[in-house]
Amino acid sequence: MSGPVPADYPKRKVGYLVVGGEGHDMDYVRLELLQMLACHAHLRIVVAANYEDMEGIENAEFLISYTSNVAPSPAVEEALHAFVAGGKRWLALHATNALYKFTPEGVGPRQDAPLFMATLGSQFVAHPPIKPFRVEIDDADHPLVCGIAAFEARDELYLSRMTGAPHVILSTRFTGEAPGFIDREWTDDTPRPILYLHEVGMGEVLFFALGHARGHYDAPHRTPYYPNVERGSWDVPEYREILRRSLDWVSASHRQ
Repeated sequence: MSGPVPADYPKRKVGYLVVGGEGHDMDYVRLELLQMLACHAHLRIVVAANYEDMEGIENAEFLISYTSNVAPSPAVEEALHAFVAGGKRWLALHATNALYKFTPEGVGPRQDAPLFMATLGSQFVAHPPIKPFRVEIDDADHPLVCGIAAFEARDELYLSRMTGAPHVILSTRFTGEAPGFIDREWTDDTPRPILYLHEVGMGEVLFFALGHARGHYDAPHRTPYYPNVERGSWDVPEYREILRRSLDWVSASHRQ
């Protein structure tokens, strides 16, 4: 080692990234997130496809997830809750809150991980067909969205059941049908949270519902070759900026 060491250099931090599951282009998302995190040389990221390496997660200072229909085992479900309640941060993206089952009546939410859903603050129930919708700013002074105006997204609009009382930062509105889901009729014209903070003990979960991605080979439950490549909000500048700020938020590790 040669040369002086600056007194104020950023201290090394370890984060844990879980990307895996069904119906989404996990390789695309994993690469995009790692490229964004690589802008911070002091961050070391452990990567997994599920939540079962709880020792690895507990040794990390923050957690990021983009999963779909990936449920933790009961012991890990408890440990994830304790991870956040103990004062750490979890950035949960898009389908992390989606645990679902296919039935003759349609796609419906699973009920086998209630503490997981309570920790996240919501549970996915359905989404209408992908089409553009307007994302409104609910807390314009919050650092995650300060200076950003309402914008249009073309994404999966997640319709969720709230399991907590989160602080909503972004939302949209929707009434209509979600074909293919058990809960297909949505008649209540209430705000649908898109970005929210959910306090859990001494820690927090930041949930960001945008960010759908699907390639040609990511829907084998429907077809061996999906005709469209879907990138949801990944091409929307406002989404990219809010995601960048969200990654900065989670890697700060502890509530201020």
